[in-house]
Amino acid sequence: MSETQSDPDLDGSPPPSGETVRLSALVRRRIAPNGGPFTATGTCSYLVGDEAVAIVDPGPADEGHIAALVAACAGAPVTAILVTHTHRDHSPGARLLQAHTGAPILGCGPHRAARTLGAGEIPHLDASADRDHVPDRQLRMGDTVAGPGWTLEAVETPGHTMNHLAFALREEAALFSGDHVMAWSTTIVAPPDGAMRAYMESLEALRDRDETIYWPGHGGPVRDPRRFVRGLATHRRQRESAIRGRLEAGDRDIRAIVAAIYQGLNPALRGAAALSVFAHLEDLVERGVVRSDGPARLDSRYAPV
Repeated sequence: MSETQSDPDLDGSPPPSGETVRLSALVRRRIAPNGGPFTATGTCSYLVGDEAVAIVDPGPADEGHIAALVAACAGAPVTAILVTHTHRDHSPGARLLQAHTGAPILGCGPHRAARTLGAGEIPHLDASADRDHVPDRQLRMGDTVAGPGWTLEAVETPGHTMNHLAFALREEAALFSGDHVMAWSTTIVAPPDGAMRAYMESLEALRDRDETIYWPGHGGPVRDPRRFVRGLATHRRQRESAIRGRLEAGDRDIRAIVAAIYQGLNPALRGAAALSVFAHLEDLVERGVVRSDGPARLDSRYAPV
């Protein structure tokens, strides 16, 4: 399809896949055709610049999507491929795009968990992890990648995954926030892949920054991001309080807690809710507020200290 010149997200409708949309003077977006309950309408791939292009999060290994990204460049060279984190809906497309363009893959490092697995524990998001991702250059906090008229700065935001990065576009006070902050949904934080304490610390770090809009990995933009991030942190603290309340009321396992505090939840999302509760409980155990019958696990029993 031809490029759309207006921002389709102003009315709050979900941004569609299959279109290349100009969002600002420097940013265009194309959404991969991998929509679902965990991806909204699909993974947002962003094209930064026109004379020379950086592409943020090429998405899944979808040849059609990659070909469309290359076509959207209209002959301009792709000089950088940036990846926020190593989930299969974000990073595998980088290798396909590199094969088309020769551009270096930059950004997050190889996939890594927040901690080692406990005895008998399985990595609950293992199927989503892209363990083949190896960047040509791993970016650290404050590292920059630049092109004609644009500068992208790496911002470390561990939590959803421990290698998660966001990228600040200095010229437009914008942040490509990956899966760390999204307007359409709260972020999944699932041990041992991610960690709640790291996620909360990353939220707090963003509150001190001056970006005025976020372009996330799924869904439409986050406007007034300081207020939005503050709301996310408040929501997580309220969820922690609700979990502690259920423990005080006598619930002892994650299934019971999920049933009590996620009433009416789409059944397809119950597994994600259980992982989110687990992330909170793991953090509470580490802080000495809650105890478990052995190492904190999905099937452990929990009680207030």
